Amino acid sequence: MLDGSPYQGYLYAYPHKTAYRPLRPRPALREVWAGEPREALFLYLHVPFCEMRCGFCNLFTRANPPAEQVGAYLRQLRHQAAATADSLGGAGFARAAIGGGTPTYLTADELAELLAIPAGLGVDLPRAALSVETSPATATADRIAVLAGHGVHRVSMGVQSFLDAEAHAAGRPQRRAEVEAALDVLFAAPLPVRNLDLIYGIPGQTAATWQFSLDETLRRRPEEVYLYPLYVRPLTGLARRHDTAPDPAWDGQRLDLYRQGRDALRAAGYRQLSMRQFRRSDVPDPDGPDYCCQDDGMVGLGCGSRSYTRELHYSFDYAVGVGGVRAIIDDYLRRPPGDFAYAEHGFRLDAVEQRRRWLLKSLLRVDGLDLAAYTKRFGTDADRDFPALPELAARGWLDADAGVLRLTDDGLAHSDAIGPWLVSGPVRELMAGHAPR
Repeated sequence: MLDGSPYQGYLYAYPHKTAYRPLRPRPALREVWAGEPREALFLYLHVPFCEMRCGFCNLFTRANPPAEQVGAYLRQLRHQAAATADSLGGAGFARAAIGGGTPTYLTADELAELLAIPAGLGVDLPRAALSVETSPATATADRIAVLAGHGVHRVSMGVQSFLDAEAHAAGRPQRRAEVEAALDVLFAAPLPVRNLDLIYGIPGQTAATWQFSLDETLRRRPEEVYLYPLYVRPLTGLARRHDTAPDPAWDGQRLDLYRQGRDALRAAGYRQLSMRQFRRSDVPDPDGPDYCCQDDGMVGLGCGSRSYTRELHYSFDYAVGVGGVRAIIDDYLRRPPGDFAYAEHGFRLDAVEQRRRWLLKSLLRVDGLDLAAYTKRFGTDADRDFPALPELAARGWLDADAGVLRLTDDGLAHSDAIGPWLVSGPVRELMAGHAPR
């Protein structure tokens, strides 16, 4: 795998939802969370609605739902929050995020209703450093004012490209004027952190056009920037228009553009935190887990969310295609409130998988894997648990320094090959057995 494409998969969570299976019998959340640390949880609230489905998007989302479905979804979220609070039996939340979909697809009034839901779990939004996703089409002044008024800490906008032709080639029919107007609103609001997403590897993109988008981003000086490689994934709009066969030339172009973007952000005073994430050097790190919400102790609300304990990751069913997504949303909306006291689909992590997850979520970050912290957590040595790691060092992708295993610059550039390479055999088999829908 390491000799193949450097773009094999974005391992943003381990294991992926395609490794989840129905839990039979359904475990009660009260039992799932018994004995788990609950003093500093992460709340993730999922809104599965967007104004459109981007060509590259394989997220769990529905475009332009009926207005009555949005209202019904908010009511179900309140039912689920109440059942979850009862099951937790008292908990504290250190971080929170609302994603999707596009949460700001909701109207300003609906957003205010949405932002009232975490209070039912005892979440203090300003103290929880809440992060919310938005888009150029929905970052209107009234919506952003609602976010700022509720103490939202971070708002992330997917710009993808500042050139209309490139945005359209990626399957996003936005206009530059709309993007600029949304950015004016976003940067005028009293928000501590603004993040902008860009995509590289778009058909027709060149080093010069990529630099243009980088320069336009840096002109705004956002507190964070994410650089995403373009993927053509199954069941997406791009997959219907483009060949998905391996393309070494495209791989080489994406690597070149990644390095160009990385170097431009570093030169402009941004710290690299992972292959994708960059934070302006004068912006302090959060006092607690980063907003990426992949730590143990995560509570998910909404039919596209997931929750993490040390031994069980759970969610509702998973789909990408339009029909599958709509069926899952409809099922969520039909459920009686008592159903939310149980876990539906999931993956049980044994001791081996817990160690592998710790390795992955540490190694794919710039800070790397602290060997002493690993041993303290698991009572074993990472070097012995993962004897394949010297292969990364032999390629110049891994360094050991002062008790920490860190990916080199070239290793970080190959994160999307290293992550899938480290997936366990049993998880890989489950993922391969998942029927996309």
